[in-house]
Amino acid sequence: MSYLDYYQHTPEAFDAKIPAYFDAGSPMETAIDTCMRYSLEAGGKRLRPLLLLEFCTAYGGNDEAAYPFAMAIEMIHTYSLIHDDLPCMDDDKLRRGKPTNHVVYGEDMAVLAGDGLLNTAAELMAQAAMASRESVRALKAMYTILKASGTRGMILGQVADIKMQSQETDVTALDYINHYKTGKLLTAAMTAGAVLGGAPDDEVGKIERIGHKVGLLFQVVDDLLDLTGDVQKMGKEVHIDSRNDKVTYPLLLGIQTTQQRIEQLRDEILAETASLSIHMRFFEETIKFLTIRDH
Repeated sequence: MSYLDYYQHTPEAFDAKIPAYFDAGSPMETAIDTCMRYSLEAGGKRLRPLLLLEFCTAYGGNDEAAYPFAMAIEMIHTYSLIHDDLPCMDDDKLRRGKPTNHVVYGEDMAVLAGDGLLNTAAELMAQAAMASRESVRALKAMYTILKASGTRGMILGQVADIKMQSQETDVTALDYINHYKTGKLLTAAMTAGAVLGGAPDDEVGKIERIGHKVGLLFQVVDDLLDLTGDVQKMGKEVHIDSRNDKVTYPLLLGIQTTQQRIEQLRDEILAETASLSIHMRFFEETIKFLTIRDH
């Protein structure tokens, strides 16, 4: 199945499973669950859970056993978007074609919704690890995801993004920010999936190196789309980076050189993917899609 065929069906299947991860309860429990689910169910590419599930099954794992981890990593990604959209951060008003969480529920509830998604993600993975016949693999996957989203991963990237705004930023510094802010969680989706599937350590190391470039590819394209994209297709505001005086790849390199870097990263990723012990047509087509995506 091609990436585009997969993409047309899998997000709906993923979304259909979301309610099962939330228990109906008291009015206060319902209030926080509603706020969390508003952003989680808003859609999106579901790229991280897709990658996790695909890498798991590619190495012989069971996608049903991996699903709590796939749901958890999407919860973590969603929490990061809720917090990133806050007025104290990027102050975005539109996300995935809908008003951002704090616009609908207020800043206080948006903060709590983000916190709640992060905590629930950890609970899901811990529960799955306790129930797993391969508990060591499950715990390793859980550790991989939580470390990638923490203060030595995604949060560190956000810190660098904030602290470096007032400095003169070059491409090396921008790569550093995006390696952590975007790349770490994307890489974790790939490596955690491979770990759950039983991939050997040396193979996981190769995937980690590939994931580093996937994260950069995703962010370079995202920077270009912020400049050239259409708000209707993107489902979020454009020109946010220039409004917030953020340094981006097109600003540093120009549009043509940025496009050349996208193509270079694509070619390097595809070449390194060929060294893996498994063949993943889905992953190869995903990389090609990310290179030409318009949203």
